[in-house]
Amino acid sequence: MYTQFFGLQVKPFNLTPNPQFLYLSKIHREVYAHLLYGVQNRVGFIEVTGEVGTGKTTILRTFLGELDSVKFQVALIFNPRLTALELLRNINGEFGVPVQGETLAELVDALNQFLLEESRADRVPVLVIDEAQNLSGDVLEQIRLLSNLETETEKLIQIVLAGQPELAQVMDRPELRQLNQRVAVRYHLAPLDLQDSRDYIRHRLKIAGRPDGELFTPAAIRAIHRLSGGVPRLINLLCDRTLLIGYADSVGRLTRREVRRAGRELARQPAGYKQQRLWWLTAMALGCAGVLVWLLNENLAGIFR
Repeated sequence: MYTQFFGLQVKPFNLTPNPQFLYLSKIHREVYAHLLYGVQNRVGFIEVTGEVGTGKTTILRTFLGELDSVKFQVALIFNPRLTALELLRNINGEFGVPVQGETLAELVDALNQFLLEESRADRVPVLVIDEAQNLSGDVLEQIRLLSNLETETEKLIQIVLAGQPELAQVMDRPELRQLNQRVAVRYHLAPLDLQDSRDYIRHRLKIAGRPDGELFTPAAIRAIHRLSGGVPRLINLLCDRTLLIGYADSVGRLTRREVRRAGRELARQPAGYKQQRLWWLTAMALGCAGVLVWLLNENLAGIFR
């Protein structure tokens, strides 16, 4: 809709992950380095946390996509709401292990044989579980037991647990202390700072067809950073809506005014919410007024008795 007006070839701020638009901020480069260090040194367990929309899944996909397929075997689990048995079946399936047997013991034995073969071939199996904050205690305990699959010199499988900050709270439970103690590398993915937010926006505009990357004024970018909190997904939402407003108003250079309007539109409450809230506040006010009148009457009555 607005791409031609702004001289863009494609929409720059879609919410769907697109490797073409990948921007590695200094924070993303740090988590990338932690992941690489953990896997290459076969530390066993790696934990990555971050708020919704900070780019955990994007960085994981990028990291796994750049691992040497000759040296590393990858299994990626996106649906953690599984039983321990279902999880093991999914892991074996992702690694290409024939899913045989109906019990945990049989599945673990098949996985162990696969891991030993990979070790002899000097390949490193990497298991990544996204949205890991949703894992149950029983499943996390089964994952811990997988880390017991090892030789005398090294862990046979590298496990990355990625999720929202609640994952750290889950791991701190007393019953999971054995698993928590085995996590050798941890990293919390923070939102972008102002400079990275600015570079992120300009990077996406350049990829989308604007070599100058200059559609937003400096004040507009500061407003985007403040309203989004530096969360890439929210930056995308704000920028996309601001571009739409600019197109509708024929504004070629987007200012803080358009950004603030976009923020108001995105934060707009559902229809009927304001009326419902006004009714509730009015009822509360009338109730309080009634109580005050009653107290006043009681006090006056006491005075004149």
